[in-house]
Amino acid sequence: MRDHPTATVRTRVRVPLRFGDGYSADADLVTFHGLVDGKEHLAVVLGDPGTDPLVRLHSECLTGDVFGSARCDCGPQLREAVEQIAERGGVLLYLRQEGRGIGLYNKLDAYALQDEGLDTYAANAALGLPEDDRDYTAAAQMLQALGIDTLDLLSNNPDKAEQLRDLGVTVSHRVPTGVFTTAHNVRYLRAKVLQTQHTLPLPELTGLTELTAG
Repeated sequence: MRDHPTATVRTRVRVPLRFGDGYSADADLVTFHGLVDGKEHLAVVLGDPGTDPLVRLHSECLTGDVFGSARCDCGPQLREAVEQIAERGGVLLYLRQEGRGIGLYNKLDAYALQDEGLDTYAANAALGLPEDDRDYTAAAQMLQALGIDTLDLLSNNPDKAEQLRDLGVTVSHRVPTGVFTTAHNVRYLRAKVLQTQHTLPLPELTGLTELTAG
């Protein structure tokens, strides 16, 4: 198990959330002192987390979360997560890890390479960048500061659960998110399945069987 320093709550403030489709939820937004990477990560506490909270680690995606980009599934995942967590009680950790940790400009550079035929992971590699540069130590610190050491994780990504467990957080169950496909993100979602073992039920998509066999 990896050790990590203790973080503390800095500010907790009530904020009403409103989404473009009319859904609304009240949340506590929590900031922290002492996060190891020095970034302004945010906890969104929804409902009553209780002893069995539902937690999502959501990496910031300006293009998807704010502008509604159809090249990824981040915006719909964020919207879904807020509703599911609000219904059950839990926390969404909004982590400042744009582009799986490579930053906004590099992500857009990778998009340009994807337009030339590379998948999302190969595009990162072609730029000399890691496929996924995210570290969840700060997330574990945030959970500890909120008094959460056992949770159900809302995610299709096995690496998130593995890292949290290695950091001393008990992940009881991994709850899958929905599959939000568009004409523009099918290759992106396939790459998640094939390259990093995301648990997305995508065999019905045209070309997935052939891609796997190849």
